[in-house]
Amino acid sequence: MECEICGKPVPENNPIRAKIEGSVMVVCKECSKLGTIQKAPPKPKYVKQNKNKKTTNNTRRRNYSRNDEPTEELVEDFSFEVRKARESKDWSREELGRKINERVSVITRIETGKMTPDTKLTKKLEKALNIKLLEKVDNIDLNQFINSSSGERTLGNIMKIKRK
Repeated sequence: MECEICGKPVPENNPIRAKIEGSVMVVCKECSKLGTIQKAPPKPKYVKQNKNKKTTNNTRRRNYSRNDEPTEELVEDFSFEVRKARESKDWSREELGRKINERVSVITRIETGKMTPDTKLTKKLEKALNIKLLEKVDNIDLNQFINSSSGERTLGNIMKIKRK
């Protein structure tokens, strides 16, 4: 087992799980200092089975692929763009809300950056304001970041780690 950040070996009998930037990862002792160490989840004593539910081998499971990844992403300064476009049309927040069938509080939270609109709402804003809020995302070839010593991809290969 290897550290998910730097790629160093981690003992399999006692892996260290640390919460770093909101994600729980298996890390080495050195990288565990970047977050807070988590306790191992308790193992269930027994598994309760539903007697009424039939289980068959015909159940389909969805396999996720790279095609399931989003191809468009919200622009970084979306809140400024929405406000600028609304003001250029001399619309109040109430008017924009009526045109896209949303509450004024939603428009206010989007314009202040306190809320990130979902894809459906983003497309309504684009259409009403005649602006572009979604941009194409280029797929990164992660194979260029493979750790030469272990042949594994780690976060440390892709990003620069800022030490405290």
